[in-house]
Amino acid sequence: MKEQYDDLDEYINDLQAAIAKSDGQCAAHHYNLGLALLSKRDFAGAEASFRDALRESPHMAEAMVQLGGICMQRGDLEGCLRYNTDAASYRPKFSVAEANIAFVHLQQRDADKALKHLDKALKWDPNFVQARNGKAVALFMQKKYAESEKECRTAIKTEEHFAPAWLNLALALMEQDKVAEAREAAQKAEGLGMEVPEGFKKELAEKA
Repeated sequence: MKEQYDDLDEYINDLQAAIAKSDGQCAAHHYNLGLALLSKRDFAGAEASFRDALRESPHMAEAMVQLGGICMQRGDLEGCLRYNTDAASYRPKFSVAEANIAFVHLQQRDADKALKHLDKALKWDPNFVQARNGKAVALFMQKKYAESEKECRTAIKTEEHFAPAWLNLALALMEQDKVAEAREAAQKAEGLGMEVPEGFKKELAEKA
């Protein structure tokens, strides 16, 4: 539906009209309206629309994931975890929900729990670059630097311009005293728009 529109506000108005015509009983319209409002960074409106979608379709896992994302945006880790756990339970093999659950565990510094969910996400979608990068982070947290490096390189092979993987690669290489390679990876990350911590850049510059 959205492909027919050049103007987002026109698309939103038409969705609202369609919802009114259906007496609010079309979950897909509510969900699409939520996505459109997210594009405008209207988080409150988007949240209401996704909740309306769930009212009409209580097992709509995609809406749960979007609500989890809104929770994450406002720093509500428990809300994000709850919505994504529900999504994973209602839709088997839902890689996005598993990766989001893992992200919460990473924020909570629990690499073991994160890896369990990341392995599920990657089993079902081996090219899911965000999940692959998350696994690299979890392995780094466990001080498994060579394994973290391997995951970073796999992520980069999948998506060469994915800047976070380049930065994580630089960190993993540095821990293995591969300074020249780490410097190159950090420069690549920065060239792709990733902010490299000043302390790390200083360490790279000072290392022989």
